[in-house]
Amino acid sequence: MIDRVNEGRGLDSFERMFLAVIVAILSIGVLSIYSVTYAQQGGRVPLYAKQLIWILMGGAAFVAMLVFDYHKISRLSYLLYAIVLVLLVVVLVAGKTSRGAQRWIPIGPFAFQPSEFAKLVLILVLASYYANAPRHGWLQRVVLPGLIMMPGLLLILKQPDLGSGLSFLAIYAAMLLVVGMRSKALGVLLLFSLMLFPFAWEAVWGSLHHYQRDRIMTFVDPAHDPGGKGYHGLQSRIAIGSGELLGKGLYGGTQSQLKFLPEGHTDFVFAVFAEEWGFLGVLVLLALFLGLMMLSLEIAMKAKDVLGALLAAGVIAMIGFCVAVNIGMTAGMLPIVGIPLPLMSYGGSATVSIMAALGLLLNIKRRRLTLFY
Repeated sequence: MIDRVNEGRGLDSFERMFLAVIVAILSIGVLSIYSVTYAQQGGRVPLYAKQLIWILMGGAAFVAMLVFDYHKISRLSYLLYAIVLVLLVVVLVAGKTSRGAQRWIPIGPFAFQPSEFAKLVLILVLASYYANAPRHGWLQRVVLPGLIMMPGLLLILKQPDLGSGLSFLAIYAAMLLVVGMRSKALGVLLLFSLMLFPFAWEAVWGSLHHYQRDRIMTFVDPAHDPGGKGYHGLQSRIAIGSGELLGKGLYGGTQSQLKFLPEGHTDFVFAVFAEEWGFLGVLVLLALFLGLMMLSLEIAMKAKDVLGALLAAGVIAMIGFCVAVNIGMTAGMLPIVGIPLPLMSYGGSATVSIMAALGLLLNIKRRRLTLFY
């Protein structure tokens, strides 16, 4: 494909704003990770420095997804999905176990989490499926893409990784909404789902570890085991509430600095930020995430073709779902399911995959003015 419009041109105001929001959220994340971990390094490479390395790798992934035409990337989607499924099997066979879950593949001193990349690949696969040919009827629009999703979903739940599994379902649901569902097909899907719900619930509940079941029960009954399985959620809510209006300032959070709040650099980084910067800081952070979603939505609405719109919708669903669930679980509004906060939580796989997805979004925007094929 010859893209005469995009050759050599600089960033326009929209793209500068898009990148500025991303950099702002990344900076807040690094600052929060530094604040909660700076005193516990013990001679090792600081976690905030490692996160900066992941961000640089994510920047490379961002550029790679921006440079190559998303139509060409889409043609590789089924191959990429097959590779991801193989990696998910490898995780179950020879993966690294941590905190009762087997989700990582060790590579020397590092480890990566295939389920994070599987979400982006699922977006590519489903978008390619729907865009390549007209899909009519509930079988082609609902069942077949569901069957495409199912192997990855089951392998992820087997790890177990309930958060990534729920993200899979959110991406699938977003795709269905974008392609449109007739009322008859929707009714059949709902009826079918209700019939299978007891069996599906038994399979999902049975795949969960005891600590995950206890987290769900703790959400149902907040007073259940406050010193044990309910400890994370309780301390997170205390941290957020103690930030009050203006927060306690950098290094000033008692819950995070005194280590009452576990995993402050990963799943509960939002609670660390809220304690240190207060309600006003949280409003600024939420405004940044909302701005990112609005800019992404504009890209989806102005995409030049169905494939671009579907890809953008999938990325929006993935990021929006992770943001909503992470903030909801740290604030006590949702069960704790282990979903990192995009662009803020410490972690290489999540950071690189999210940056790649954002690069894909900007790819879609830049090529909506293409003149030649």
